[in-house]
Amino acid sequence: MKTHQKPAEKVWPEFIELYQPNDAQLEQFKRYAAYLLECNQNFNLTAVQDLSGVVRSHFEDSLAVSKFFDMKTVSTIADIGTGAGFPGLPLKIMFPHLKVILIEVTRKKQEFLADVIRILGLTDVEICGLDWRTFVKTAEYPVDLFVTRAALDEVELSRIFRPACRFNKATLAYWASKDWECHKKVEPLVKRMESYRVGHKDRRLAFLSL
Repeated sequence: MKTHQKPAEKVWPEFIELYQPNDAQLEQFKRYAAYLLECNQNFNLTAVQDLSGVVRSHFEDSLAVSKFFDMKTVSTIADIGTGAGFPGLPLKIMFPHLKVILIEVTRKKQEFLADVIRILGLTDVEICGLDWRTFVKTAEYPVDLFVTRAALDEVELSRIFRPACRFNKATLAYWASKDWECHKKVEPLVKRMESYRVGHKDRRLAFLSL
């Protein structure tokens, strides 16, 4: 995956202008990026290999949802297939009041996530190793908002909206490419679509609910 690199000194000022983190939050983002790039040399956590790419393709892309959804109204989010923590951990840094559930089945990624949580001093973040179908059937978290950067297809994700599911009153924010076409079975659940840009990429966010 190629990224449009910017000089390191320009990366953070642009990020600050977009999302206005305070000094403590900015320091957390910087430590997160540094640790991700360090670990990525030995374990394939992300295809992005440079600081500019991490800030833009992961941090800015993760936080884009806050431009379209009032995160102050959310208490608990669950990040489906979070991988290296996206979008869940950037949202936690920017909105510390959130309780965050990181759903990730890969052991190595779970270990990385645990390290990041410790290094950044984050609280109210839980790593859940259940697969998606088991989570939907057995988990009892009071989730307001599910988030996922296309870790699973929309048909599989729509299980939360079944009548018997305890999560069917939640909203799902689904990151997609500009060319994404929703499966017809799921179309009635898509309440709105929002378009945005990250660097040179056109992106879309779909918000699904009953």
